[in-house]
Amino acid sequence: MADSGIALPINEQIVLVTGGGRGLGEHLTRAFLAQGARVVVNYLHSADQARAMAQTAPDRAIALQADVADAQAVHEMFARARRHFGSGVTTVVNNALPAFAFNGDARPHADTLSWGAMSQQFEGIVKGALNTMQAALPDMSERGFGRIVNIGTNLFQNPVVPYHDYTAAKAALLAFTRTLANDLGPKGITVNMLSGGLLRTTDASAATPPEVFDMIAAGTPLRRVTTPAEFADAALFFASPWSRSVTGQNLVVDGGLVKN
Repeated sequence: MADSGIALPINEQIVLVTGGGRGLGEHLTRAFLAQGARVVVNYLHSADQARAMAQTAPDRAIALQADVADAQAVHEMFARARRHFGSGVTTVVNNALPAFAFNGDARPHADTLSWGAMSQQFEGIVKGALNTMQAALPDMSERGFGRIVNIGTNLFQNPVVPYHDYTAAKAALLAFTRTLANDLGPKGITVNMLSGGLLRTTDASAATPPEVFDMIAAGTPLRRVTTPAEFADAALFFASPWSRSVTGQNLVVDGGLVKN
């Protein structure tokens, strides 16, 4: 049984952010670097962005390429991170997203939805989280401390657009978050989910028409659409000692649009 009192401050953590070089991942990386963490900036295709991000803190960040859906590549990435920093990853933020555009008008509806589209999202989102968890588990278990933060969506509660494939995969990830929390808790590892709505603006939401942003803002208690930086700040809570007794939870960060 792990010592429940173990809770590393963020500036002593080694954080892996999947898809950490651009979009929401860039803001997640910046948030952890601002708190003094060492960060592995994972990327698949965005080498230039990831390396530029790592160069903002060259003594505390490294950009490493890996397809999170490839278990061997993920294990090799974790090994390279361990060699670089001299210690294993303590914190994983599963942010990487298979190619997807948040434009409801361009998404398939029920009559045209293909299993190929569904499978693509499950491969990247659920299989990716499985691979990073298993690669991180030996070091986290040995240390008796680990933090896994999975990025979800408020579309579970508010499925107003036909993002069937994306939402189904994220819903599966929420179930996986909760079963992992139960399984890994005795090892001192917490597993939580951070869910947002449409963010203003990321690469994925750039295709969203302005009137959709305006509609969301009008229905939100804060009367504005959450920014990627605001969302990323909330990830720090699940990694911090303040959340040492929080696991299996889904925190919605969308300005109050959805009540969880």
